[in-house]
Amino acid sequence: MKKISILGSTGSIGINTLNVIDNLGDKYKVFGLSANKNGKLLVEQAKKYRPESVVIIDTDAVDFIKSELKEIGITVLVGREGLLELASRDDIDIMVNGLVGSSGMEPTLNAVKAGVDVALSNKESLVMAGEIIEREKSVSGAKIFPVDSEHSAIWQCLTGETLEDVERIILTGSGGPFRTLDLNRFKDVIPADALKHPNWKMGNKITIDSATMMNKGLEVIEAHWLFGLSIEKIDIVVHPESIIHSMVEFKDKSVKAQLGVPDMKIPIQYALTHPRHITAAWQGLDLIEIESLTFQAPDLNRFPCIGLAYNAMKQGGTNSAVLNVANEQAVYRFLDGEIGFLDIPEIIEKTCENHEWIEHPSVEEILSLENWASNFVKSIESRYI
Repeated sequence: MKKISILGSTGSIGINTLNVIDNLGDKYKVFGLSANKNGKLLVEQAKKYRPESVVIIDTDAVDFIKSELKEIGITVLVGREGLLELASRDDIDIMVNGLVGSSGMEPTLNAVKAGVDVALSNKESLVMAGEIIEREKSVSGAKIFPVDSEHSAIWQCLTGETLEDVERIILTGSGGPFRTLDLNRFKDVIPADALKHPNWKMGNKITIDSATMMNKGLEVIEAHWLFGLSIEKIDIVVHPESIIHSMVEFKDKSVKAQLGVPDMKIPIQYALTHPRHITAAWQGLDLIEIESLTFQAPDLNRFPCIGLAYNAMKQGGTNSAVLNVANEQAVYRFLDGEIGFLDIPEIIEKTCENHEWIEHPSVEEILSLENWASNFVKSIESRYI
């Protein structure tokens, strides 16, 4: 039995991970859980799975959680310090990082330093600190197992292959809710519109990233660090049905694709059980019912965030980290009604252009730039509201 901790256990990835653990029976023992604000659900999870420790970020929920768990003997850790403490434990086998945004970077780094394998959903970790995390992996021997459906698909397609035989990898994306929206209407998009993803049920931040297609841009950067391929060998294809999760083209022009229903439990379970594909009860794929699969080139005029991500990766250094923070803060400002949908890429571009570039940043320099970029984004006035 392996010991597992789950960061972000009350979010979409965390809930799906616990469903996977239920499916796997006695193969995993939950060691730690963390939540941001949902203390009620965290308590329910703790009572069911009996971890050694839980973390709650929201200090207002601490008394409630301690009261509910005091008879069970579960240690309650608090705040950012508690989260980083849990992520630093070296007496577990694998940590699932289901955190959203830049807050997930340090926990990934701490786990890797501790020699703990990471099932990674938090793409921002590698976008912000890919070079540092890769260096620490080489020292500790820790592994990163991708949880994003696209990177899981690439991982599976590369199994048994030689990297030097790869011509390119092809990340598929649904195109989100605005794939066919008239460009003249983008200025009128409100958060409720952008949160209506046609295929996937996800948290608010990543759903907006899908609407801008910044999620694909971030995935390009993540794929570079996960698979060691240059940015020129990573392409994006719009695939509205979300059935092919990604593909690998080889130098002999053959192409491998990984298919499945749009259900995050599938890549989560593979990250925990690879190289096995363990029996599961959830819905399978019916190609006859689907009938057809379609593909389109991404429209960079419609989705300029894709181009911003490619440019950031080509420029290297701190550009990707600043791109990530600027996007994150712009998305939250959009969700709060402070800026328009079209403000998002403009704010990201302006933030990247104005930051003090560092070629090989330290963790401390990345965190300092994160603070700067966050404040810079908040200072920019909307052009579209």
